[in-house]
Amino acid sequence: MGAVGVNATNDGEAFDRLCALVAAGGVAVVSGAGISTDSGIPDYRGPNGALRRHTPMTYQQFTKKPGARHRYWARSHAGWRQVARAEPNAGHRAVARLEQAGLVTGIVTQNVDELHQRAGSRQVIDLHGSLSRVVCVDCGEVSPRRDLDERLSSANPGFRISGAPTNPDGDVTLSEEAVARFVMVDCLGCGGDHLEPDVVFFGATVPRPRVAQAFDLVESARALMILGSSLTVMSGYRFVLRAAELGIPVAIVNQGPTRGDSRATVRVDAPLGTLLPRLAAAVTSGERTLGPSRTVASLALTGDSPAGL
Repeated sequence: MGAVGVNATNDGEAFDRLCALVAAGGVAVVSGAGISTDSGIPDYRGPNGALRRHTPMTYQQFTKKPGARHRYWARSHAGWRQVARAEPNAGHRAVARLEQAGLVTGIVTQNVDELHQRAGSRQVIDLHGSLSRVVCVDCGEVSPRRDLDERLSSANPGFRISGAPTNPDGDVTLSEEAVARFVMVDCLGCGGDHLEPDVVFFGATVPRPRVAQAFDLVESARALMILGSSLTVMSGYRFVLRAAELGIPVAIVNQGPTRGDSRATVRVDAPLGTLLPRLAAAVTSGERTLGPSRTVASLALTGDSPAGL
């Protein structure tokens, strides 16, 4: 079924249909970077996407080139605190409210910031891992990123970079001089020098068990809702494809077009920080506001059913 591309600011049919779909429950959520931009974490492909000025490091570069690995950690150490200090925004809290109300069954997030969990969501699959953990490739030890940050701060007194914008993967662009003076530390467990953030780099694959868990969530859902993702990469788009195969209705809420628009049952183009609290208020209360002065007592639209939405 084609998308219904009505802007949410018009209080039109798309928002009504989105409310009806979510109010029926059984909704699996796939979230992307667009839900975290209001928390100060930029995205790659949104209206002000960082891909226009920054190319992320690939896993092949990170693992095959020691110099690239050193550069990554220098840049990450300079920028990670912005991600660590980020707070959940109204969009994250609205999704948590929908879960607590029993309408959302779980969240598959492409983000690595853990803001869904901090907002109160419980059933969260971090598809691309989390920046809060560090893995030693040599011995397999997993440790908190905060511990590594403390060690790096001690090894690099005075290493402070101000004014440089933080990229979506939590690093900043540094001069070669700044990278050269950065001192990296080794694994405390084995002394190895192959420390990695516990994330899926560009060019790497998501672990199969994690993908299977995400597919289980989507396949058991009554509806799928995409939040803040352009669906450009297959890691997120495959869930839309699977839902379409199974006849599961798909709702997409994003600023700007997405790869999945042609497969969407309902499509809303709006800022998530504004739209999601409004959605949560509508479907978890006895009545909802359709415009400045219009209200209706019921969320149900005449003839609505999972297949008809």
